[in-house]
Amino acid sequence: MMRKWEGGDPGVANQKTPTSLLLTPEGIFHSFGYTARDYYHDLDPEEARDWLYFEKFKMKIHSTSDLTMKTELEAVNGKKMQALEVFAHALRFFKQHAVQELKDQCPSLPERDAIRWVITVPPPPHCCPGGPYGAVGVDLAFEKLLCHIFGEDFIATFKAKRPAAWVDLTIAFEARKRAAAPSRASPLNISLPFSFIDFYRKHRGQNVETALKKSNVNFVKWSSQGMLRMSSEAMSELFQPTINQIIKHIDDLLKKPEVQGIKFLFLVGGFAESAMLQHAIQVAFGPTCRVIIPQDVGLTILKGAVLFGLDPTIVRVRRSPLTYGVGVLNKFVEGKHPREKLLVKEGKNWCTDIFEKFVSVDQSVALGEVVQRSYCPARLGQRKTIINIYCCATDDVVYITDPGVRKCGTISLELEALGDAGSLAHGRREIRASMQFGDTEIKVTAMDIRTSKTVRATIDFLSN
Repeated sequence: MMRKWEGGDPGVANQKTPTSLLLTPEGIFHSFGYTARDYYHDLDPEEARDWLYFEKFKMKIHSTSDLTMKTELEAVNGKKMQALEVFAHALRFFKQHAVQELKDQCPSLPERDAIRWVITVPPPPHCCPGGPYGAVGVDLAFEKLLCHIFGEDFIATFKAKRPAAWVDLTIAFEARKRAAAPSRASPLNISLPFSFIDFYRKHRGQNVETALKKSNVNFVKWSSQGMLRMSSEAMSELFQPTINQIIKHIDDLLKKPEVQGIKFLFLVGGFAESAMLQHAIQVAFGPTCRVIIPQDVGLTILKGAVLFGLDPTIVRVRRSPLTYGVGVLNKFVEGKHPREKLLVKEGKNWCTDIFEKFVSVDQSVALGEVVQRSYCPARLGQRKTIINIYCCATDDVVYITDPGVRKCGTISLELEALGDAGSLAHGRREIRASMQFGDTEIKVTAMDIRTSKTVRATIDFLSN
């Protein structure tokens, strides 16, 4: 089942809907996608300032390395809301939408356990240092151009005071961005909303044409029809930083020994629809490997998710995006370990903050592959053990205090109370934790070695 979305832009196939969410001034869900965008666009400017409109918020996952339960997202009017709540609104919308579509075709569909949900997420931040590497990067370059022409303070004020008009402007740019192509020689006109032109005149005491002339920006002129007239060179400049980063990233990957001899390169995802990107990738990598651009390239990720949902074993090996491990104590070795790491405990010398690896960055991890470690609670009667998980983008980490290492999660082990059998005569208590890294998420189980009983184990990457 494939749904065509209502609304959208003329001439654009709406098999995907934008990540746009509209909430009422009270924070209640109103609409999503094109419906949200168009309704917000039609609001009275004064009224729109109180509504919460979020766009392209899924990229927050991509651009934030320290996502927590308290991470906030900013609406276009500057008001903030917890990211968890924003994503919950979006996922709830899709769930209700999908269930209704299915029930329309299959009225006897059970309410529970009849659907397997598959959620796709943007790539981890380490894959794209300095991102974003998608179409959003081009949007940011356009915003930077506007800031250069009209001033950062004005653009910030306009976004805050006329948020719906700012959305209008981004919509106008989006249509022109899709039309950009390396073979195109004619200029691209971007309509400036009347409220932008009027607001600038009142705010600066001059018109936008004057601002454009004073900025000395190459290849961007003012059209008498009230439009920014961008030459093909100007549009190309907006794409270049993002495209260059993508090419550099792919080039760095192809230099790795484990991918030598690659013969095929698949270009997928929403930005892969861009003729500018397609041409640049063909030029850069066409001579060394065959670049394949699948049909409906923007839906490739979705189709992959459907295949995975039908058969989760279709992905047999994954590469770890980061190096993961824990901080442990090792015996202190003079000359090897720094003196500031020395800890004397019960007459023995220990080195603190040692990074004990579970899995290394780019390491191939098979489906179901397990890493096991044993831990001894510090006190005999201890009922709970917390183990901090650390991660790093490199493989040469030694200590959890090394640059680039950060705490990314915790493992909690709930221990049963010891009976008489748990006296000191039986020695220290040992808990064996098993961590699975080859699936879509990191999972943990644990067992008390002495009793062979399962220990309740949970892993948390969001509460830091």
